[in-house]
Amino acid sequence: MKLVRFGAVGAEKPGLIDAVGQLRDLSEIVSNISGNTLLPDELSRLSSLIVDRLPVVNGTPRLGPCVGGVGKIIGVGLNYSDHAAESNMEVPEEPILFMKPSSAIVGPYDNVEIPLESKKTDWEVELGVVIGLPGKYIPEAQSLKHVAGYCVINDVSEREFQLERGNQWDKGKSHDTFAPIGPWLVTSDEVPDPQALDLWLDVDDRRYQSGNTRTMVFGVAHLVSYISKFMSLQPGDIISTGTPPGVGLGQAPPTYLKAGQTMRLGIEGLGIQEQLTVPAMLDDSHDDSSISAAQ
Repeated sequence: MKLVRFGAVGAEKPGLIDAVGQLRDLSEIVSNISGNTLLPDELSRLSSLIVDRLPVVNGTPRLGPCVGGVGKIIGVGLNYSDHAAESNMEVPEEPILFMKPSSAIVGPYDNVEIPLESKKTDWEVELGVVIGLPGKYIPEAQSLKHVAGYCVINDVSEREFQLERGNQWDKGKSHDTFAPIGPWLVTSDEVPDPQALDLWLDVDDRRYQSGNTRTMVFGVAHLVSYISKFMSLQPGDIISTGTPPGVGLGQAPPTYLKAGQTMRLGIEGLGIQEQLTVPAMLDDSHDDSSISAAQ
């Protein structure tokens, strides 16, 4: 299944994409694509629905983040060896973990802000792993059973904040709009091998990133198990699994985003995102169309 959330910011409804690409309304079946809806039994119930009987959503409503009520996003750094090389950093012996706040979450086509005083805002296409079955100390052999599905994430990062302001990665990963998610959550039964997915990213129609998840240093099964040793994983939590080479930091010379540019990115079978970059505004001046509630 391809599960979505559609509608105005903060008022998204649950839906799914049918076999011919039509958006269907699930709001009479579930209240949200979040939490307990992502448990295996609930996903099984949704998969048994007669899709043709669900209401068709007319027009082209905004698509919000494909998962609501996200408790936490766990990022994985330097998880592609060639990306580590372009960043002039060693391939880690264990996964490098950081957190992105739920306040960074936006929809797949919402605007992305360039923070005030930013000089080095960068792009990162990543495979998102959405947790369904909760757990901690999960054996690696069982870890994929805890995955509800997969999605596209743009792990937008401000490199100066990340690497030159005390070397605390969260500073560069956490700005509002720095986690576009979607367009849809593809349930794990439709992704037989998460280590065989092509992923790519363009800026203003120029291809910068092109890779495949098979070149991850630490695969999805290992990451789920490893992370669960340090924190419990809950339904709706998302693991952002790292990015292939081609980020702005790795260009010669380094190339960073400016307001007015367009990022377009996708992963095989998981859909395509597109974001316009805009200048950040002070809190009392936010345009609600560019900021999405995580709920």
